[in-house]
Amino acid sequence: MGPLAGREPAREGRATVPTPRRRVTGSHRPAWVDSHCHLPFLSGGPEGALDRARAAGVAGMVTVGTDVASSRDAIGVARHNPDVRATVGLHPHDASRFDDEWDELRALAREPEVVAVGECGFDLYYNHSPHEAQERAFREQIRLARELERPLIVHTRDAWEDTFRVLDDEPRPDVVVFHCFTGGPDEARRALASGAFLSFSGIVSFKNADAVRAAAALTPLERMLVETDAPYLAPVPHRGRENEPAFVPAVGAVLAVALDLPVETVAAATRTIAEQVFRVSAGR
Repeated sequence: MGPLAGREPAREGRATVPTPRRRVTGSHRPAWVDSHCHLPFLSGGPEGALDRARAAGVAGMVTVGTDVASSRDAIGVARHNPDVRATVGLHPHDASRFDDEWDELRALAREPEVVAVGECGFDLYYNHSPHEAQERAFREQIRLARELERPLIVHTRDAWEDTFRVLDDEPRPDVVVFHCFTGGPDEARRALASGAFLSFSGIVSFKNADAVRAAAALTPLERMLVETDAPYLAPVPHRGRENEPAFVPAVGAVLAVALDLPVETVAAATRTIAEQVFRVSAGR
């Protein structure tokens, strides 16, 4: 999950909806991959959202676990939908439950539908779990990702220095993804210098997110992913609604403006990266 959670709606204002360089419709509509969503958390369940996403040109989705129950649910959705992959993780909010959940999470991470470990990391804005519990859970999930040779999905809020410290301290897996990237250019440069991928959510469309857009503008396409973090953080022009994967093209449109590239180019590049990183089967 992004920088929400308690998990209240964000209060950011509206941004001007960007106009893509060329409007695309019908069979020429670009295909996207939503690299981070929480399909079981959607109020109407995943099935309707999956249908709407496919109709909107979303060719693949990664549904992310935050504890044992949601990780089980994510695996279940992926098992019945070939365009969905799952992850298994313990969110920093729930890190205090580590001892109760860790053995089962380790077992779930070996399921064939699971393509990554996380989301995990630090959330020092809400501090729902003690700092030391968050760090312990983060370190153990880094080690699990390395052991299983899976990507690591990182959540960080108000915790950049702690996050970089732990990542620098632990032998990290080959692939690290900073999900729902909320940093500015300095944090982006530091993450990119470490070899990480940056995944941008609807926050990039918010009126007060100039720093995030600046970070996106300097991110190479080959290191960029696009996500919704549904059901949280609906992008402009969908603010005030429950977010869902069908809205990922709106996030991509903002990234295209930030990068000064055609929407089709951003869609193709981020889709290719998602296919490589998460083994998503995204048909053209």
